[in-house]
Amino acid sequence: MPDYLLAFVIALGVALVIMPLVIKLAAVTGAMDAPNARKVHKRPIPRIGGIGIYLAFMASVFAVCQMTDVSAEALSELIGLIVSGSIIVLIGIVDDYRDIPAKVKLLGQIVAAAVLVLVFDVRIDFITDPFGDYFYLEFLAIPATIFWLVGLTNTVNLIDGLDGLAAGVSTIASITICLVAVQAGVLFVATMTAALAGAALGFLYYNFNPARIFMGDTGSQFLGFMLAGVSVIGAVKSAATIALIVPILALGLPILDTTFAIVRRYRGGVPIFRPDKGHLHHRLLDLGFTQRQAVLLMYVISALLGVAAVALTEVSMQIAVGIVVFVVFAVLFGAKKLGIFRLSDSAHTH
Repeated sequence: MPDYLLAFVIALGVALVIMPLVIKLAAVTGAMDAPNARKVHKRPIPRIGGIGIYLAFMASVFAVCQMTDVSAEALSELIGLIVSGSIIVLIGIVDDYRDIPAKVKLLGQIVAAAVLVLVFDVRIDFITDPFGDYFYLEFLAIPATIFWLVGLTNTVNLIDGLDGLAAGVSTIASITICLVAVQAGVLFVATMTAALAGAALGFLYYNFNPARIFMGDTGSQFLGFMLAGVSVIGAVKSAATIALIVPILALGLPILDTTFAIVRRYRGGVPIFRPDKGHLHHRLLDLGFTQRQAVLLMYVISALLGVAAVALTEVSMQIAVGIVVFVVFAVLFGAKKLGIFRLSDSAHTH
C-alpha cells in the first residue's frame, strides 16, 4: 500500500475512534458552543473537535514515518509543519475555551507562520508565469509566504458556519492536492494531504448535520494552516506554473467566500473582522435550502473546483488559462446573483 493511502486509512481510523472521547472531554471541561443570533444551531454543541483532527493527523504521520525512510529535507519540513501547526492548535484551544480577541489570534497565527518560514526555511522564493519564465520574489518571499499561510488559515475558519461544511470542503481540497501531488511525484505532499483528508473525513462522520461536535477554531485553523503549509512545500518542489493555482482552486470556495466578505464589509463601512450573515451558506439558507442541501451544494462546487485543479495539470497552458478564466467568471456571476456582495441587514446589528 502506498504511503499516502496508509496515511489516509490510519488518520481516518484514529479520528473515528477518538472523536467520542473528545465529545466527552468537551462536556466535562465546558467547551460548548452556545447558540446565538448569527449561528444556525439551536442547542449547545461541543466545540473542540479540532483536537481529534490534530491527534488523528499526528498519529497517522508518526506511524507512516516509522514504516518508511524519510529524507533529511522531508524530516525538516515535517518537523516545521508539526511545530507551527501545534502553535496554531494551542491558539485555537485557548480561543475555543476563552474567545480571545481577533487581533490577538491574528498575531498568534503570524508567529506560527513566521516559525515555519524563518526557522524551517519553508517559503515561496519564486513563481513562474504562463510562459514558463521565473519571477523571483527576493525580499518579498518571506512576507508573501506568511500572508499566504495566515490568509488560508482564516479562510477555512470563516466558512465553518454549517454542520459538515468546513470538514467536507477541507477533505475535498486535501484529496485534490493529494491527487495532483501523486501525479507530480511529490509523495511527501501527497502523504501529508492524505493524512489531513483522513482526519477531516473521520471527524465529518460526527460533524455532518445534525452535528454531534464542532471542530472549533482549533480544527478550522489547523486544517487551513496545514493545507497552506503543505501547498508551499509542493509549490517549491514542483516548479510548474500551476503549482500555486492548484491549492487556490482546491480551496476556491473558502478563498472566494472570504474575499467576498472583505469586499462586502468594506463597501458597507463595517469592520472587516466583524462577523455577518452574508456568507454563501447564509445566502443559500435565505433562499430556502436546508442545512444539508446547502452543504451538499457547496461540496459539489468544491468538487468541481477540485476537478478543474486536477485538469490544469493534464492540459496545455493555454487551456489551463481558459479553465481558470471560465471558473472566475462563473463564480463572479453566481456571487452577484446570490447577492453575496450585498451587506445583510443583520450585519449591522450582530
